[in-house]
Amino acid sequence: MTKYWMIGLGGFIGSIARYWLGNYIGSRMGVRFPYGTFIVNISGSFLIGLVVTVLAERTEWSVNWRYLVPIGFIGAYTTFSTFELEAFRSFRDGDLLFAFLNVILSVTLGFIAVWLGVVAGRTLG
Repeated sequence: MTKYWMIGLGGFIGSIARYWLGNYIGSRMGVRFPYGTFIVNISGSFLIGLVVTVLAERTEWSVNWRYLVPIGFIGAYTTFSTFELEAFRSFRDGDLLFAFLNVILSVTLGFIAVWLGVVAGRTLG
C-alpha cells in the first residue's frame, strides 16, 4: 500500500509543479508557441534520466524513492499528452511551422535531455 501513497504524493506534487511552471513560463514568453509545455517536457526528460540512473546505481536507497520520484512526480510533471494536443491544435489552426517545430524540437531535445540526465547521474556516483 505504501507504494501507492508514494506514487500519489509524487503525482500530486508533480502535477502542481507542471501547472505552475507551465503557466509561469507562458505568462513570461507568450502562448503562441507552447513554451511552458516544451520546457516542462525537456526538463522532465532530463530529470527522468538523472533520477533513474542515480536510483539504479545507489541501491541502498529505499524502493519508495522509485515510486515517489520517477513514477509519481515525473510521471505527473511531464506533459506528453498536453504536448500532443497543443501540436495538433497548431496543425489544425494552420500554424504548420509551430506544430512541426514543437514536435521536432520536443522529441529531439527531450532525447538529448534524457541522455544528459543519465550522464549527470553517472558522474554523481
